[in-house]
This record gives sequence, C-alpha cells and structure tokens, in this order.
Amino acid sequence: MNFTYVNPTVVHFGQGQISAIATAIPANSKVLVIYGGGSIKRNGVYEQVSAALGDHKWLEFSGVEPNPTRETLDKAVAIVKEQSVDFILAVGGGSVIDGSKFVAAASKYDGDSWDIMSEGHCVTEATPLGAILTLPATGSESNSGAVITYAAEQSKLCFMSSAVQPKFAVLDPDVIKSLPEHQVINGVVDAWVHICEQYITYPTGNMVQEGYAETLLKNLLVLGQQFEKRDCDHWRANLMWTANQALNGMLGSGVPHDWATHMIGHEITAIWNVDHARSLAIVQPSLLRNQIDVKRSKLEQMGRNVFGLAESDELASQTIDAIEHFYRSLGVETTFSAAEMGKQQAVEAIVSKLEKHNMTALGEHEAINLDVSRCILDNAFI
Repeated sequence: MNFTYVNPTVVHFGQGQISAIATAIPANSKVLVIYGGGSIKRNGVYEQVSAALGDHKWLEFSGVEPNPTRETLDKAVAIVKEQSVDFILAVGGGSVIDGSKFVAAASKYDGDSWDIMSEGHCVTEATPLGAILTLPATGSESNSGAVITYAAEQSKLCFMSSAVQPKFAVLDPDVIKSLPEHQVINGVVDAWVHICEQYITYPTGNMVQEGYAETLLKNLLVLGQQFEKRDCDHWRANLMWTANQALNGMLGSGVPHDWATHMIGHEITAIWNVDHARSLAIVQPSLLRNQIDVKRSKLEQMGRNVFGLAESDELASQTIDAIEHFYRSLGVETTFSAAEMGKQQAVEAIVSKLEKHNMTALGEHEAINLDVSRCILDNAFI
C-alpha cells in the first residue's frame, strides 16, 4: 500500500528530560498546564514542571478524567479563550493528552465543541501543544488522534487532525515509579491491542511493519511476564518506548487496520465507565474467535513469531487462547457482566450505540455489521 509518513513530534526521552520544556516552549508563550487528578503533585512531576516553566507565564487546569469528558474540557476551552493562552502543556497519560488536543482544537472554534467529534467541524487550526507523558499506553503524545467522552449522551468518539499533533513529547521513565499497579497493567494491555489492530488483519508482504509489530508484541509479552520486576529502570524505559512506537503512525503505515475492538470497546467504556484497556481485553478475544477465518493467516503468523507456538491445524485458535491467557496472567478479565443490567439488555445497549454512531461496517474488510457485533458481544458478556 502506498503511504506518506511523517512524525513532526520532537521526543525528549530519558530521565530528567522534563527540564527540556524550558526551551521547547517559546519563551513568550502564555502556557496552560492541563493535568488530571493531582498525582503529579505527589510524584514530583509538578515541581519539575514548575521549575522548567520558571521564565514563562503560565496557569493551570486540573481535573481531567481517565475518560476525558467534553463537559470538563469545555471549562478549559473557556480559560484558553478568556486568558489568551497560546500554548498548552498536557501533563498526564493518554486521557489528559487526548483531552488537551480537544481543548487545543475547540479553543480555535466558536461553535459547539462537540462538532469536532461528530464531524460537524473539520479541525484545521489549534492552539499549539506539547506533552509530558506520565502513563505509557496510548501513544497519544506523538500522534494526531484523540478520544473524548460526552457524558450526558454516553458517547465516546474519536477525531484526528494534524493540527493537534504535539510539538514535542517528554518521555521520562521515572514517572512510572509512582503509578498504581492497575494503571501500569492497563498501559501494557492498551499498547498490545494498538499493535494488534494494525497487525492481525491479512498478509501484506510488508516485512518492516509486520516484523516491527512482532518485535513490539514480544517486548510487551516479556514485560508482562516480568511484571514483578517493574521497578527496574530498563523495564520502565522499555514499556514507555514500546507503547509510544505502538501508535506513533509508523507501525500502521502501508498496512491495513482493524480497530473494531476499539470501536466496540469505546461503547462499553461510555456506558459503564470501564477502563479503556479493560474494555479492549473484554472484546478482543471474542472478536478474534468470530473473525478467525478471515484472520487465520495472521493469527498463525503471530502464534509462530510472537508466542513460539508449534505448527498445528489449531494454531490460529491456540494463538487467541494465548492472547487471552496473557491478559489473565496480568489479572485482566476477558469477559464482562454489566451491573444492574441483564446480558441481553447490555448487548443491545451496545449495539444501539454502535448504530447511533454509524459503527455499522467495522474491521479491515468493513464486514463487522451490527449482527456480527451482537454475536461478538454475546460471547464476551456473561
């Protein structure tokens, strides 16, 4: 497949690199620092940011949720407009960075901010932004996509625009030290599925992307197996860089993409507020079993090259079992029971949302229609 690839985000990787923002942000900028629940004030990151911004004019906005909502982000948009902010610094994981992209785009738009997500507004201009990554998972620090939730409508949608590509990203593995265990696990799972969405499709003959995907998957497999060693500098650095490479655009260049697991998973998160990574682990094994015939060749390739499985007539099925075992070895469930709702009612709630959001032809062949999604969910829900 023909492709054009460029990634303009400057990456500052390594211990102590937060200080790089002092020169990465133009000296005459008025900066809005956006972060989440306040953990950066307990782990020393806020102090480092404050020191690095010592010569800048800056203000802050906190409270961005793990699944960032337009309700919260609109408040930050108002600050950018009222205070004439001309640079945004996102300090957090994928949710904070995604939310900052939404703020950056909406701050240059006078209409309803949700138009950005519902395709009522094409984003061509945004307030410049940079990112300090505190949770490796999504790769949002060096890509042009964002996923935002509209809580009032229980909608979770995505948008992409080169205008919101971060100007720079700081990746300091030391920030992972203070993360709760479940967040680190989420990062491993999220990065894993990102790679799978660009890999488990059909053979392409693309030796670079397919080989690189397998290398990144093997990295995560080893990191998962060595999870008890996560306090090691090398463990943290390898997770942070692997998660970045999983979704910085290079891996997906010139190859088909799936993303059906994400689209269905988004609806689970929007309705029940399930962690993003956990929603993916719920959907993916069932989806792969449903689509095993069209994905058989790549599943077998993954089984051989990632898990080291022997040739067999059941290799594709064994690969799916291995993926599911990987999740469960990390304590991540691969089925879901909806609170205060029966199984069939929950399944239909998701299918209804998929229809509302025009997610009716998913997957690399656009063959996952609503009936197929229903079957996938029927096997994933208990």
